[in-house]
Amino acid sequence: QVQLVESGGGLVQPGGSLRLSCAASARIFGINAMAWYRQAPGKQRELVAAMTSGGSTNYAESVKGRFTISRDNAKNLVYLQMNSLKPEDTADYYCKVDRRDGTVMYYYWGRGTQVTVSS
Repeated sequence: QVQLVESGGGLVQPGGSLRLSCAASARIFGINAMAWYRQAPGKQRELVAAMTSGGSTNYAESVKGRFTISRDNAKNLVYLQMNSLKPEDTADYYCKVDRRDGTVMYYYWGRGTQVTVSS
C-alpha cells in the first residue's frame, strides 16, 4: 500500500512563502492526477491545485497567481509552492494522488500538514 507523507507546513507571516512537499513511499504507476487540498477549521475540504499526468494544471480562484503545483517524477514528489500567503490560507493541507489501473481508479491521501499564516 502506497503511503503519502506531506511536509513543509508551519507558521508563516502574511506575505511569506512556504513550499509543501508530498512524498510517496513507492513509485506510483498509472498516475492520473495529483492534487493538493486544504481544510480550514469548521470548513469543508477544498481543492487547491491539481495537475494531470499530462501536466495540465488548475487552481482554486483564491490561490491563482500565488500557488504553484509541480512534481518530480524521479523522486516521487509533488510540491506546492505558496507565495504571498494570507491568513485565510491557514488550513491543513493534504496531498492526493489518483491512479488508474485499467478501469479501476485508486485514490491515495496523505495525513496532512498544517499551515498557519499569522502575524
